[in-house]
Amino acid sequence: MTARRSQGRAPGGGAAGRAVLILPARLASTRLPRKLLLAETGRPLLAHTVERAREAMAASGGAISRVLVAADCPELAAVAREAGAEAVLTDPNHRSGTDRIAEAAAALAEETVINLQADEPEVPVAAVLKLAGLLAASPESAMATLATPLFSERDLVNPNVVKVVLDSAGRALYFSRAPIPFARDGWKPGAVAPLGLRHIGLYAYRREFLLGYPQLPPSRLEETERLEQLRALEAGQRIACAVVEPLPDGIDTAESYAAFVARFRAAGR
Repeated sequence: MTARRSQGRAPGGGAAGRAVLILPARLASTRLPRKLLLAETGRPLLAHTVERAREAMAASGGAISRVLVAADCPELAAVAREAGAEAVLTDPNHRSGTDRIAEAAAALAEETVINLQADEPEVPVAAVLKLAGLLAASPESAMATLATPLFSERDLVNPNVVKVVLDSAGRALYFSRAPIPFARDGWKPGAVAPLGLRHIGLYAYRREFLLGYPQLPPSRLEETERLEQLRALEAGQRIACAVVEPLPDGIDTAESYAAFVARFRAAGR
């Protein structure tokens, strides 16, 4: 299926060399059904994330040329338009958000594609801008992502917390649900150094690589760990990574949404 534009400018528009910020938006959600449409704050969750994305675009000094929602249904596309983003309808059967944004990016001219998860309305603008600049500063890398120090041994062994190990140049060596690196002699109690790095699922892609990504066969490591980024590493691609301060978690349960609503109300917004 070719992405169908539901609002906005024609593709191109002199955007080559700049970045597009794409939010892949899927209506179905296993743990929190239709979460992107939840609106206890007075606005749908998706609209909050679009607002944050537009703030990043405004702060980018022109480096980010547009905010686009790649939606799997007209209902989400309508919310995106109402919130001030462009929107395209994409194939509802995509296996991953990466496949969804690749379909949307095929009609665009921007050379860099930044993937912001639609359920992360509190991601700091600085983190988005850091990601955009990281790929520009790493010409040998096909992708860029972020990580944050991991100080909790409980998180280190939690398979739902994805870990990453970097080389001396700040490129990803491996991502895993296992505790990496493994300290053979144990971690020293009260050590100042973090136990490792927690991967943050924000990405920037070179458009050329992204368009070819869905054609790469799922890799052995990807299917073993259930981590999509391993497909790129196993294919020999480099992933630049910057270490940043801890970011707020995305919203994927009723409890995390309720906490977001409480923070929103406490801030008097």
